[in-house]
Amino acid sequence: MIKHILVALDGTSLAEAALPETKALARMLGAQVTLLHVIEPVPAPLVHGERHLTEPMEAEEYLAQVARQFSDEGIPCDIHVHSEEIDQVAGGIVAHEEELQPDLIVMCTHGPGRLERLLRGSLAQQVVALGQTPLLLTNPGHQTAGKDFLLRRILVALDGHENHEGGYELACSFAAAGKSRLHLLSVVPEFSSLAGRRAALFRYLPGASWFLQRMTMETLKNYLGRLLARAEEQDLEVIGEIKYGKIAKTICATAEAMDADLIVLATHGKAGTEAFWANSIAAQVQGQTLRPLLLVPV
Repeated sequence: MIKHILVALDGTSLAEAALPETKALARMLGAQVTLLHVIEPVPAPLVHGERHLTEPMEAEEYLAQVARQFSDEGIPCDIHVHSEEIDQVAGGIVAHEEELQPDLIVMCTHGPGRLERLLRGSLAQQVVALGQTPLLLTNPGHQTAGKDFLLRRILVALDGHENHEGGYELACSFAAAGKSRLHLLSVVPEFSSLAGRRAALFRYLPGASWFLQRMTMETLKNYLGRLLARAEEQDLEVIGEIKYGKIAKTICATAEAMDADLIVLATHGKAGTEAFWANSIAAQVQGQTLRPLLLVPV
């Protein structure tokens, strides 16, 4: 269960867009919250036209002000300012996993431009790549569309690997606490979306590819059947579904169709060009949806 939530803030209203989800989860799970700011050696005075915390004292005053909002709502909240300058913000956030031992990190995505995102990855992608703590990624565009974080429906994307079930387990705990409906989804990729060896196999051995695709479908049916049974044993409301298509696009389209409040994905934590060349599903989903995204490292 999630009992300690760490929220990274930089002083901007964009970063504060992660606070409603944090409050909702903290109330639902009975969790403690810690607000974190990491001081950079040469911080920009403005981020996206808004003030940026540049001094330790200023950061402490700001975080204390935000913490009072949590306390006023009955949510225990601490603050932590890492005043020792850190060149890599993502590394600074991850370094606090061992020091503060959070069960979940919450961040808002409003990262770099397209070229920098391709070369380095977003700050959130870097945090996932460097750390081992689940990351809830929120997007201010989802909130401005009038969406509340109610956790009525949770979409869990699964690839059939048992060692990738951390996201499923965490989603079950969220569903139990919030009385949410779970939607388990596995996607059998279209041949046109395959890359690397699998693409070459389809090109030169199409018959074998069709056979493997059918085998994949049967394997996923059995796999989802086991997970459905486990969820039902916990008295959770759950359904399962297998679809053909481009994986990231199908996940996002399914989330839209069911109006998911949260998408849950296991990820190997690739960022930037590494994610691009590895055809990272998590990075693609992040780029195609405004819905809250829970990334669970494997």
